[in-house]
Amino acid sequence: MENALLALKKYFGYDSFRPMQSDIIQSVYSGKDTLVLMPTGGGKSICFQIPAVTLPGITIVISPLIALMKDQVEGLQANGVPAAFINSTSDSATNIKTENAAVDGHLKLLYVSPEKIVSQSFQSFLKRLKISLIAVDEAHCISSWGHDFRPEYTQLKFLKTQFPQVPMIALTATADKLTRKDMLTQLGLVDPAVYISSFDRPNITLTVKPGQKRFEQIVDHLKKNPGQSGIIYCLSRRSCEEISNKLNEKGFKTDYYHADLPQQRRRKVQEDFINDRTPVICATIAFGMGIDKSNVRFVIHYNLPRNLEGYYQEIGRAGRDGLPANAILFFSYADVMTYRDMINDNEGEQVQKDLKIAKLTRMYEFAEAPVCRRKTVLAYFDETYERNCGNCDVCKNPPRYFDGTVAAQKALSAIKRTNEKVGMSMLVNILRGSRNREIMDNRYDQIKTYGQGKEYSFDDWLYLLMQMLHLGLVEIAYDDNNRLRVTPYGNDVLFNGKKAQLAIPVTPEKKEAAKKEALAQIKPASKAQTLRDELFERLKTLRRNIALQAGIPPYQVFSDATLTEMCEKRPLADADLLMVSGVGERKLQQFGDAFIAEIRRFVMEKESDGVKVAGSTYLLTYEMFNSGMDIDEIARQRGISPTTVLGHLCNMYERGQELNIHEWITAEELDIIRGALPLFTEPYSMKDIFEHFYQQYSFDKIRWAIAADRRENARTTSP
Repeated sequence: MENALLALKKYFGYDSFRPMQSDIIQSVYSGKDTLVLMPTGGGKSICFQIPAVTLPGITIVISPLIALMKDQVEGLQANGVPAAFINSTSDSATNIKTENAAVDGHLKLLYVSPEKIVSQSFQSFLKRLKISLIAVDEAHCISSWGHDFRPEYTQLKFLKTQFPQVPMIALTATADKLTRKDMLTQLGLVDPAVYISSFDRPNITLTVKPGQKRFEQIVDHLKKNPGQSGIIYCLSRRSCEEISNKLNEKGFKTDYYHADLPQQRRRKVQEDFINDRTPVICATIAFGMGIDKSNVRFVIHYNLPRNLEGYYQEIGRAGRDGLPANAILFFSYADVMTYRDMINDNEGEQVQKDLKIAKLTRMYEFAEAPVCRRKTVLAYFDETYERNCGNCDVCKNPPRYFDGTVAAQKALSAIKRTNEKVGMSMLVNILRGSRNREIMDNRYDQIKTYGQGKEYSFDDWLYLLMQMLHLGLVEIAYDDNNRLRVTPYGNDVLFNGKKAQLAIPVTPEKKEAAKKEALAQIKPASKAQTLRDELFERLKTLRRNIALQAGIPPYQVFSDATLTEMCEKRPLADADLLMVSGVGERKLQQFGDAFIAEIRRFVMEKESDGVKVAGSTYLLTYEMFNSGMDIDEIARQRGISPTTVLGHLCNMYERGQELNIHEWITAEELDIIRGALPLFTEPYSMKDIFEHFYQQYSFDKIRWAIAADRRENARTTSP
């Protein structure tokens, strides 16, 4: 794991792993098959890329998307990692060259499509390689219970048969309990270690809105967030074009993407988006899959998504850098009816159609639920989230709640007493004491909770049960006729005294009033934030220009998160820049000078305008000294002491700036003082060192020795 950490800093610029990544990597190192469920933007790729660069041999990555392969390979190459892909876009000569490089040991990662890897000729090629790891990305595609089933994935089981000693890691961002179980079986993983990361993406603000005047609301959002990168997902290909054209007429720069466009046109749209030439794309849901574009700031669903898995995967394309992002969903029941017709009109088994309709219904229920959006989504993926997130439309404009424990216990008890064999409508009829034929035939009128919920109307019970579903008290068994089952969390409410807070319906007028009150409380940006925003725009422009010259996407230079940290820390030297997350050795060499120079220009400009910026005082002293002024002259002009001036220069030298320090300390004095520093501990006491040498060396000489020692230590300990 020590080598893994060194590789993480060297190639990716990070000092530590995210939660669970190190455990997953250790599992791979121990040779175990591994299943990883981690949300989009959670860092799945690192879990196989770090083992790939630290283990002997080559890692084979199976990916369903050409865009994903291209994006990840380009990103790895930009970080100094030898990687390549083989797919339908590369000609035979390029493929032969790539295969030879793999056989000769010149590649650490090779990305291939599932169609390619199952071919007989490619299987023969695989046997010539020293494979250290096989990674199956988007592994939910192997399950017919998943939202994106791909039949070719079901053939991948041969890999465990042909390479039984090679560990396999399967990764996905979206899979419910049924899909996870199927993935393990279909891939033939042997006694796998299973890691289920939290699906929580707290940086994404989840908002659901009724579909009225949705175009006007999108225009309003774009006006408030000029230049932001985002995706607007649409139900039909025609609506993609219409919305894009209407937005362009309003003065926004957008384009559209769908399957009817020629391949060359689709590629151009995608490249323009990746390279920040077109900030907003109106697209069908295929767009964005596999694109590791970190600075997407919003995802808007113009229409209701087909299911919660797809919705969560699609909104996960926003905020991959961890910075704040928005997910806005417009919905109407007309969308549900359109999808139902599409599902029923398509060919396929009825069981699959029923599953799709059930998941569509669940999606609509999510849109209408008066429950914390984050809590609802996480419950769908079997993750308990007891608090409210405070970052969704429901939490920002909360409904009135009441203690619904008794109502919940009645429903949960009825589910148990029917042996978990009823659906939602039947359950409500039991609670309300209906005497319909099915209830009488199954003798449900004999159970203790029959008729115990007459205080609520049928619709009120559905409203309460929807909340219980979204809170995770019950779940729907899609593989068992959509029957309701009580979850462990529901058992806690039923048997162990856990409380259930449920919402009372509120009128639209009250919701709107609460929204206006919340908007009125938003405070204007502080001066410090204004400075950070201004520097961010300058660094973003610099990044775009560098990317254009290098022929790579801007986010492969540095992510928005890295730029944001630069704006907060304002690194003025190489050593400072290496402390910024996302800056590794390769990128420091390639881009460091340009970004440091731009930050210095910004700091000096603000200083000349009379605006104090942290770090500017050191830089100003250093620049004045470099211009030929001596220490006393600098002190007079700046109104500070010569000792302070010297301290500024020591600080800049420690950070890696070039200074001839032998003007103040000889090489012999430097060696002597540095040799004694291990006798003391940081932070050093100047007085103690001064006394240690019986006052032989001045405080100035001691300062230079400490600065030189820290500078050298920083250089030798960097990966």
